[in-house]
Amino acid sequence: MSALKTTAHAVSITAGRLTGSGRLLPSFLIIGAQRCGTTSLYRALAQHPLMLKPVLRKGVHFFDMSYHRGLSWYRAHFPLRATANRLEYRYGHRPQAFESSPYYLFHPLAVSRIAWDLPGVKLIVLVRDPVERAYSAHAHELARGFETEPSFERALALEEDRLTGAADLLKADPSHVSHAHRHQAYVSRGRYAEQLARLDLLVGRERILVLDSGTFFIDPEPTYDRVLEFLGLPRLTDPTFDQHNARPRTEMPPALRHQLSEYFLPWDVLLQPWLGHVPSWRR
Repeated sequence: MSALKTTAHAVSITAGRLTGSGRLLPSFLIIGAQRCGTTSLYRALAQHPLMLKPVLRKGVHFFDMSYHRGLSWYRAHFPLRATANRLEYRYGHRPQAFESSPYYLFHPLAVSRIAWDLPGVKLIVLVRDPVERAYSAHAHELARGFETEPSFERALALEEDRLTGAADLLKADPSHVSHAHRHQAYVSRGRYAEQLARLDLLVGRERILVLDSGTFFIDPEPTYDRVLEFLGLPRLTDPTFDQHNARPRTEMPPALRHQLSEYFLPWDVLLQPWLGHVPSWRR
């Protein structure tokens, strides 16, 4: 973030805190998974007049990276209740604030914090072929400078050592930040069913919507309508659907692809009850 943007953000949050009691908290969150179309879904939903995005950026990263700042800091990122009241009067439905922070799903403390601070909140999770997700994440982190190993296969080999003890440290010290856990968990983040099980215990399945990104990318309209139904909102616009943050990359070696596909098979089977169908990448 540039110095100008940093200053603007600080000023906005200060002003937001002064009016914090008059601001909304999110009714729903897009919590992951990383590199699964969260930005594309966020931007489509943000076109709906009753879905109110954060004032400055899509991902506030409160429940993972900034929890120490307190709920008043978080609330300062969202629109005023007065704005919601005007929209409710106009459209006859209560607007819903939301944000999208894809590290929430994977961070070991984020969901418990969400359950505590936002009782009743609904959670949306997108899942993608975990093999493609891992490969895409490596290219993404490499381009951003958070990964120093240019070989995807070598980065996979390093993952276990890089992540050893990271989750335990994050749980033991809420102020701890793990670079490897956030930026270099290529295989671990693709075990979706493992992460969803934690959500089920803390939030309850009725407040969780799991979407197949493969289906969303090919035909986004039905996925968009499912989100509206889940949130209890009417369809008021015909949104524009664009794919965001895609990065070009070379083909993955077939042998490595097969190895990863076999590794993820049992996790993909456990994912089926959440989706209600066989994942698109297994059809």
